[in-house]
Amino acid sequence: MNEHDSERIAGMLTDNGMQPVQDPRLADVIVVNTCCVRENADNKLYGHLGHFKPIKESTPGQKIVIAGCLAQKEGQTIAKTTPFVDVIVGTHNLHRISDLLIESESSTGPIVEVIEPPDREETHFSSDLPASRKNEYSAWVTIQVGCNNSCGFCIVPSVRGPEVSRPMSDILTEIRILAEDGVKEVTLLGQNVNSYGRDLNLAKRKSGEISTVKPLFAELLMAVGQIEAIERVRFTSPHPKDLRQETVIAMADTAAVCEQLHLPLQSGSNRVLSLMRRGYSREKYFEKLQMARSSIDDLAVTTDIIVGYPSETEADFSDTLDFVAEANFDSAYTFVYSPRPNTIAGEQRDQFIDESVIVERMAKLRIVVEHSAIQKNKARVGNKEEAMVIGDSKKDSLSLTGRTRQGKLVHFKKSARTGGLKPGDFVYVNITDFSTHCLFGQCL
Repeated sequence: MNEHDSERIAGMLTDNGMQPVQDPRLADVIVVNTCCVRENADNKLYGHLGHFKPIKESTPGQKIVIAGCLAQKEGQTIAKTTPFVDVIVGTHNLHRISDLLIESESSTGPIVEVIEPPDREETHFSSDLPASRKNEYSAWVTIQVGCNNSCGFCIVPSVRGPEVSRPMSDILTEIRILAEDGVKEVTLLGQNVNSYGRDLNLAKRKSGEISTVKPLFAELLMAVGQIEAIERVRFTSPHPKDLRQETVIAMADTAAVCEQLHLPLQSGSNRVLSLMRRGYSREKYFEKLQMARSSIDDLAVTTDIIVGYPSETEADFSDTLDFVAEANFDSAYTFVYSPRPNTIAGEQRDQFIDESVIVERMAKLRIVVEHSAIQKNKARVGNKEEAMVIGDSKKDSLSLTGRTRQGKLVHFKKSARTGGLKPGDFVYVNITDFSTHCLFGQCL
């Protein structure tokens, strides 16, 4: 979501006649777009600002903008601790950055514009703004903002606001324009994509237009998959409690939707899941996982897992290890619990887990996760996989890198057959080898 917002910020500044530069010493405007999901992001912000301060002092007229979730959470604090910053803007009014930069010309201190979540009718979606994308063949598309869940560890609802779905017609119009512009792959973004459209239908029920309220995500997937020239559709992130049979069927029946599902588990302990207020048990999660795997051929499933949640016992962690081993994920993003303000877990400091215990548990978890990842990748040796070319391999100048429909990176040697390939092209690769995190092959 933040990466997408960054593209939109860059697009607005480009529309105003600016050009991107790599060296901050050459910049008229430096924008730091922030995240606050984990505590480390806070530290990174102040580290960056400490680096940029002397650059600004030696660059007359240079402006510094702080945007995003951390700006939303503590805009006034940032202004007090770093008075050399010019503009601080939250998550709900990114579209105001250009105007605020103009206003800063006559200001003697930081301009802080952090607003509360606007009404639905006044919500600005970042996808409605111009974009400066990293590549021409792939694009992020926002389908909803905010979140109505109340997970015990998560700060997102307080910085992104309640869930608001973007009208489906606006989403489809944007994707058709992207397709005309050469985009072949779109990733639909939301804090809980499974619930997309529930709020739209709720508003219709209140007005008497319909009698039943349900999400529209399955319908959206099918509609996006029918747009000509869009060859791959991905989405992130769904919530396990809201993964419905109709969504799984839409994934299976819509050719453009990739065989990839990111389904955040967070913990394999029912006690911890209850403390996290996740809304499902390990048994219910496994039922959803099996539903998806039984319906979608060759599905790759990834997940998120938090280690060291307040009061997590050895028995709780053992339950997580057992579950992860049984679930056999393609990969997992593993995180040490990070206390966040204004969250239930963040207030339970007397229940925090000792750091040495967390380090030990994380090491054990990674062994289990990597074992599954290796087995999943090994099973793909001998397959013919369709890969979208990303570009040259970062570690081997003699190889190209692509991404399969399952989201796996695949490296293959350059040859006479690859001479005309460019990023965004599709190629079939015979998988010949594997590692924990990627595949290797030969272009066919």
